[in-house]
Amino acid sequence: MLSDLELMEQQVKVLFQHDARNRMTVVNEVPHHVAPYVFVGGTRLGNVVRYSSTLDVKLVAELKSVIGTYPGIHLAGVIQILNRDRPINHLWMGPAYVFPDVTASSCTQVIQVSHDNKELLKPHFPYTFDDFEHKRPCFVRMEEGIPVSICCSARQTSRADEASVFTHEEYRGRGYGVEVVKAWAAEVQKQGRIALYSTSWDNFASQSVARKLRLVQYGTDIHIS
Repeated sequence: MLSDLELMEQQVKVLFQHDARNRMTVVNEVPHHVAPYVFVGGTRLGNVVRYSSTLDVKLVAELKSVIGTYPGIHLAGVIQILNRDRPINHLWMGPAYVFPDVTASSCTQVIQVSHDNKELLKPHFPYTFDDFEHKRPCFVRMEEGIPVSICCSARQTSRADEASVFTHEEYRGRGYGVEVVKAWAAEVQKQGRIALYSTSWDNFASQSVARKLRLVQYGTDIHIS
């Protein structure tokens, strides 16, 4: 198992594409929105900090001098510096988890989506259908012949995948999200990659899925954009 800091290094590569300077360029997911200005991944063993490729070299140097060893403590200063250069529109924070070894789901209503049956996504999960090639592995929970919950790879590299899970509102509270996430993670691990899961602090339903699956929190993500 990788250390917490090594896992965070893998996650930032999954989340964002980088240039030759190791600066973030775009989100590693179609339609490739611009990456945040600053990303901080905090762990018990240290921090992973990345800066946008759009930031001036002098501005990055100033931000580095303020962030120092404990980035979370100096967020107000980071935001103040950025605000002098450009408006800050969003601050996102949340836990980052890794899956322990997962056994595939035994639920017969959870099925893997392939090129042969991906048409079943079209009416219910059209965005996943349109970008299916980049979302595999993908699993759905069926209810009366309809896919009502889905988990697929939101973003991925050759080393790791980040989960994306969604359950239609009228089917929530039945444990379907847990079932599809478990099936997805088992397949990612079977393919030899690390299964990651992150969410925001105010997404209590997503955190509940993490608890039920006994995921291991290795850090906290902060995005400033």
